[in-house]
Amino acid sequence: MNIVWFKRDLRVHDNLPLKAAANSGPFIPLYIYESELWNFAELGFRQRDFLFECLHSLNSELTVRGQPLVFRRGSCEHVFSSLMTQFKIFNVFSYEETWNDWTFKRDLALKKWFKKNKIVWQEFPRNGVVRGLKNRNDWSKQWKLRMQPKPVEAQKNFFHIEVGSDKIPKIESKKTPNFINLAEKLPGGRESGQIILDSFLKSRHYNYSRGISSPNTAFESSSRLSPYLAFGVFSIKEIVHAIQSSKDTYVDGPHVKVAAGKASMSSFLSRIKWHCHFMQKLEDQPEIEFNNIHSMTNKLDRVFNEEKFEAWKNGITGYPFVDACMRCLKHTGWINFRMRAMLMSFSSYHLWLPWQQSATYLASLFIDFEPGIHYPQSQMQSGTTGINAIRIYNPLKQSSDHDPNGVFVKRWVPELKNVEPEKFLKPAAIEKKIGYPYLIVDEKESRAKAAEKMHSLKHSETFKKEAEKIFLKHGSRKKISRNRKVSNVIKSQKSFEF
Repeated sequence: MNIVWFKRDLRVHDNLPLKAAANSGPFIPLYIYESELWNFAELGFRQRDFLFECLHSLNSELTVRGQPLVFRRGSCEHVFSSLMTQFKIFNVFSYEETWNDWTFKRDLALKKWFKKNKIVWQEFPRNGVVRGLKNRNDWSKQWKLRMQPKPVEAQKNFFHIEVGSDKIPKIESKKTPNFINLAEKLPGGRESGQIILDSFLKSRHYNYSRGISSPNTAFESSSRLSPYLAFGVFSIKEIVHAIQSSKDTYVDGPHVKVAAGKASMSSFLSRIKWHCHFMQKLEDQPEIEFNNIHSMTNKLDRVFNEEKFEAWKNGITGYPFVDACMRCLKHTGWINFRMRAMLMSFSSYHLWLPWQQSATYLASLFIDFEPGIHYPQSQMQSGTTGINAIRIYNPLKQSSDHDPNGVFVKRWVPELKNVEPEKFLKPAAIEKKIGYPYLIVDEKESRAKAAEKMHSLKHSETFKKEAEKIFLKHGSRKKISRNRKVSNVIKSQKSFEF
C-alpha cells in the first residue's frame, strides 16, 4: 500500500505526489493534524479555520474520485505506525516542505523512521524552491524551467480503500455562491480560491499596480490569492499559467485598458517569482526564523517592553493609521504589504522592540502566514538583514499618502469617527475625552534615534564585509558582475509586495 501525505499542498490539481501514487496503484490520501505544531504561538485560529475549510474542500474532490481523504490526529510516527498495523506500507509520496523549524526537525526524524521501517519516502520539489542549492547563480533559470510545463490534470477515478478516519472539524462558512466579500475573512478551499482567482483575472487586476499600496483599495486590487498559495490550494505553476493565458487574451479593446491590464499582469508575475525567492532564503538558511541575518545587528540594544508591545498588538498606540491597520488585520486576517511593513517597522524602530515577538504575533494573525516570506520580511523591516536599505516608515506620512480623507481610520477606529481627518496627521491634537489613547512615543524623536543607531552600525567596514557575504549567499554572482560591486547590488534590493 502507498500513501499520499498532504501537507501544505491541499489540492488534487497539479499535484505530482498524487499523480505518482495513482500511477503506482491503490493509495491512501492522508492528512495528519499535528497538535504540537498547531499549538505554536505563530499559528492562530484563523489559520486553523482556513485549514479545515481547505480540508473539507479537498475531501470533496477526492470523494467524487472514489477515495475520501483520511484525516488523522497525532504525531506523524504515531499515525504511520497505526496505519502499518492494518496495511503494508511501501511508499509515501509528498511534496518537500519549507515551513518552520519544527517541521524541519520533524522531517529529519521521520526520514530515519521511514528508513528503519523500510518505507520509501518520495519527496517532490514544491513550487520554485530548490532543495540543496549551492548558490543562486542559476536559480532564476531553474524557476522558469519549473514553471514551463503545463499543470498536471487531476485523475478522474481512484481505487477505493476502506480505512478509518477522524472527523474533520466543521467550520461555518460565510461564503455565498459566486460571491466572496473581500473585505472580510476569506474562506478556504478550492472553490473559494477559484472565485477569487477568476475575479482577479477578469476585472480586479486592472488596478493592481495602482491599488495595492492603500488599504482602501488593496482589498479589491490585490490578487488575494496569498492564503490559497500558502496552503497549496493552488500551485505557483497554476497561477503562472493562468496569468499568462489571461495576458494572451489582450488583443482588442481600448488601448489604455489593454496597456494597464498587461502591465498589471506583468507586475503580478514578477511578485509571484519573488514569492519563491524569499522562500528559498529560509530553505537555504533555516535559522532566519530566530536569529538576526546579520550578526552585528545583535549589538542593537532592543529590549522587549510589555506595555509598548500590548499597545501595538491591540491597536492603541495613539497613532490612528497604525491602530486602524492592526485592528483591521485582527478582524480580517489580512492587510496589504505596505501596511504590514509599516506595522513591523513601527514596532522595531519607533517602539524599539525585538522583531522576534512582533513577528510571531503578526504571524498568528495572517491567514496567509508563510514563514519563508514572513521572517525575511520581518527582518528586512527591522534592519537586521544587512543587505537592505534602512527604511523607517513614518506612520503620519503613510496616513497622508494612503488615507488622506481618513476613510480607513474611521472605519476601524470607531472612537475617531467624529474627529476631523486632518487631526489624524497631528494625533497629539485629538481630544482625550473621546477615549482614544495618548501617543505611546514621539514619532519624530523615536524615528531619529532609531535611524542614528542603525546608520552608525551599518557604516562600519566590518558590517559591510559581512553584508557582502550575506548577499553572496542569497544573491546571484551574475547580477553582481553586471553591477561590478556587491555594494551596488545591495543598495538596489527592494521590498516584496504581493
